[in-house]
Amino acid sequence: MQNRSFVSEFVLLGISQNPDVQKVLFVLFLLVYLATVSGNLLIVLTILNSPALVGSPMYFFLAFLSSMDVCLSSVVAPKIIVDLLSEKKTISFAGCMIQIFFLHIFGGAEVIVLTAMAFDRYVAICKPLHYTTIMNSRLCNILMGVACAGGFLHSVIQYTFASQLHLCGPNIINHFMCDLYPLMKLSCANNDEFGPMVAANSGLFCILIFSILLVSYCVILFSLRGHSTEGQKKALSTCGSHIAVVVLFFGPCTFEYARPPLVFSFDKIVEIIYTMLTPLLNPVIYTFRNKEVKNAISKFWQASMAKLCKM
Repeated sequence: MQNRSFVSEFVLLGISQNPDVQKVLFVLFLLVYLATVSGNLLIVLTILNSPALVGSPMYFFLAFLSSMDVCLSSVVAPKIIVDLLSEKKTISFAGCMIQIFFLHIFGGAEVIVLTAMAFDRYVAICKPLHYTTIMNSRLCNILMGVACAGGFLHSVIQYTFASQLHLCGPNIINHFMCDLYPLMKLSCANNDEFGPMVAANSGLFCILIFSILLVSYCVILFSLRGHSTEGQKKALSTCGSHIAVVVLFFGPCTFEYARPPLVFSFDKIVEIIYTMLTPLLNPVIYTFRNKEVKNAISKFWQASMAKLCKM
């Protein structure tokens, strides 16, 4: 890697050059990040401490998704928040590669987790009599193992692309984070072959999984015709939450990677939605649309407060 790059650090232009705007964004992003971490960790702790939820595959996947949201947001948000108060926004070459690696490992794992959640809803609604047999703890653990392995493999491929770029200057990235397309703009060699490979590894993967998820939810909704009115309402509420999360995640992800290696002015907004707002909205969507989670959170909070009072 050292033979291919002469750049030891990168200068990030950030989101805005206006000091007043930076101060406002610092407060806003700090609040968003704290809410993201606390909200998702609350869901994880609630599920792990609730006997009624911890044995359910749906909530098992939800706890894993929330943990991935915390990790994904933590890869980007702290660096953005610190840089908003820094005069010179820099990141080392090694730090840039590490950010790319973990950004894609958690993003790739989340793609597979969302797919597993869709499969869980399909079995629960379309094959209810066989649900406990199919969605057993062994299969759930296998699916989460596949999510971790798939995210790691995807990230290794992206990291390999990034490490092969010939970077000899300039070192100014018109972004607030490191990613492949902004880095490719700095390459001093012809990298026409990398663009299609990156689009295939990330963009085509996102489009394929997104299409499969949309088709699966259409099948689920179509199968609800034979259910009772109460069953339809409960299934629609659960599926509505999943669909909202899927659209929020795959929309920006598809836009960002399923295209030629170009950099647009609104890429920063899309990345903020993908790495900060989506992880924040996931717990909000699942909490406010799910009575079981709200009741479990209420019980967990009351039990935690009672323990603190006894101490």
